[in-house]
Amino acid sequence: MAGFIQKGAKNILQKNPEDVVFLSAFRTPVTRAKKGGLRNAYDHEMLAAVLKATLEKHPNLDPSKVEDIMVGTVLSELGGSKAGRMAANHVGFPSTTAFHTVNRACASGLAAVTGIAHSIAVGSIDVGIGGGMESMTRNYGSRAIPTQLWKDLKESPVKDARDCVMGMGNTSENVAERYGVSRADQDAFAARSQQKAAKAQKEGFFSQEIVPVTTKWRPDPEVPENEETITVTKDDGIRPTTTVEKLATMKPAFKENGTSTAGNSSQVSDGAAAALMTRRSTAHALGLSGSIIGKWAGSQVVGCAPNEMGIGPALAIPKLLDYTGISKDEVGLWEINEAFASQALHCIRKLGMDEEKVNPNGGAIALGHPLGATGGRQLATLLHEMERQMQELGVISMCVGTGMGMASLIVRE
Repeated sequence: MAGFIQKGAKNILQKNPEDVVFLSAFRTPVTRAKKGGLRNAYDHEMLAAVLKATLEKHPNLDPSKVEDIMVGTVLSELGGSKAGRMAANHVGFPSTTAFHTVNRACASGLAAVTGIAHSIAVGSIDVGIGGGMESMTRNYGSRAIPTQLWKDLKESPVKDARDCVMGMGNTSENVAERYGVSRADQDAFAARSQQKAAKAQKEGFFSQEIVPVTTKWRPDPEVPENEETITVTKDDGIRPTTTVEKLATMKPAFKENGTSTAGNSSQVSDGAAAALMTRRSTAHALGLSGSIIGKWAGSQVVGCAPNEMGIGPALAIPKLLDYTGISKDEVGLWEINEAFASQALHCIRKLGMDEEKVNPNGGAIALGHPLGATGGRQLATLLHEMERQMQELGVISMCVGTGMGMASLIVRE
């Protein structure tokens, strides 16, 4: 793919007919699994909301021009492909629009966006949608870690193979211990995430990226006859009153005498996201050039030891910067998924980032981490924040379960 990327900030900022560009990027509210406003919604129901909003945003776009939809999802029944395809048809995409899902664990949404970008870059398609969906309310638990495995894997002599099913909380503890991230620093980072997200929500920074979802709600999940219709309009995991002192009182969640708690780890959440993508020349031909909000400028993925999977961004980001010819100091904003405060802090420190440029509107500790949708959520947040701050270059990155990191470079138009 190196031939499709014009290396260096000067070249990447240039506008070329073959550029892969974003016309819109939406997300649903991200809500608390089993407790939040979307707990009774289906993953494909949330997907339908962002796909419908995409069509409504571009009324002059013939839906048949959208050739493929790729959606990241981790825990869905049958990989989400059947219900997701049904949802796309339901909201107005014709049968000629193809659909498929992708699972790269926590990077699934970003992998979907990258997959559509690659298809456009090589000329396989002209217009596509990349995004993600996840109902952790409905599917989290036994689907997250397989309960049945090939015996040879369970007893594999290869430690990395066995470690692929290590609980994510335990990997967080490993990172904290190995790289010297204290409990106090984790709690302080988590408190800042909550405070930044609360401020962003209060000031309306998320309004352009969020699509309201009208869905069914049961005040008592066990009493279906009391079901009512509600419209969910905002993230509900943000806790504005969070303080370091309150976080310090929370017990370790994964290991006795550990440092990772429910308060300094990402929230288990529900949500969906979708981004409409095309080639710049196609946008001009379809009369949509005025809708261009950003450009995809490259993605990279890298593997690491499964038992410290959280270090993934510290490895993927340098690989991305080298691949695109961009220096760290040229990046104006960073969206680093906060799977755990331990790993996010380690990556920030390892790369020498200016923390003021990282997750200015909070991250997954405050907003939540709906696995397959997170990459799409980060994209929607980044694009709109880049516009607000008038920043030209931004990076999305996350660690990935089983030991990986992924990163993408985004350019503001």
